[in-house]
Amino acid sequence: MKKRPPVLWIVVALNLVVLVALAFAYPHLMISPGPLVKGHEDLVTDCFACHAAWRGASTSRCIECHAVADVGLKTTKGVAIPSRTVKVSFHQELVEQDCMACHSDHQGPKLTKRSRKPFSHALLKVAVKEQCATCHAAPKDTVHRELKAECSQCHGDKAWKPASFEHRLLAPAVLDRCESCHNAPTDRLHRQITGSCKSCHKTEAWKPATFDHDKSFVLDRDHQAPCETCHKNNDYSRYTCYGCHEHSEAKVRAEHLEEGIRDFQDCVECHRDPRVEPQKGRGRDRGGRQRD
Repeated sequence: MKKRPPVLWIVVALNLVVLVALAFAYPHLMISPGPLVKGHEDLVTDCFACHAAWRGASTSRCIECHAVADVGLKTTKGVAIPSRTVKVSFHQELVEQDCMACHSDHQGPKLTKRSRKPFSHALLKVAVKEQCATCHAAPKDTVHRELKAECSQCHGDKAWKPASFEHRLLAPAVLDRCESCHNAPTDRLHRQITGSCKSCHKTEAWKPATFDHDKSFVLDRDHQAPCETCHKNNDYSRYTCYGCHEHSEAKVRAEHLEEGIRDFQDCVECHRDPRVEPQKGRGRDRGGRQRD
């Protein structure tokens, strides 16, 4: 087996020594993952201000310049930060002081790295987690505008969506204004209704609805009329059978008086299903007494 000339090993060793020396002398050029963020630009040639050899950046070195009590309140030179430039100082309320959990001051190659890692709400103390408004602006949409509850009652701290909204969080007055949040149904039945949704629906779910017209009157093929025909002015607490050619007031009156029925204002008392004959014994006799 042919041995490698010793001169080759000498060249390799010399190159390694040079590389190590350059890494220590010019670390920002040799091993830096990218330019520093604007606030640390003056440290570009002083890597060891934040990094310990072979161990990387450490929180202990960060707080030598950034005192935890002053983060978000004062600069590293002790100058007060105007409140309008930051939402709130929350660094003092973290369960653990670990700067690298969120921050990475090297910007890195564009489009491949971010200068800051995602913030985790798990780092906040429990009491602070409930005070969402101290960091986040309240939403202005129609749903949130009427809520007084804390965000955590609907939202988790991992992501804003999905949320578990409950109508019980709304003020009683708002519960009657369904249309302020929901679009009105456009089907044939709902187009004609202007009353409150809660008369048929519950806030837990749109379906099933409690309304069942057959319990009051069966809408057979001859009675598939617009609601307004029987319920004047969209008043669904009342109805009338007058208004079509088959049920003129004069005709209905004559037919019932002929049978000795004088109380015939509540039609569905006897005529609940137009497809069958009225129940026997219903109505009143010629003297106005209730039949047995």
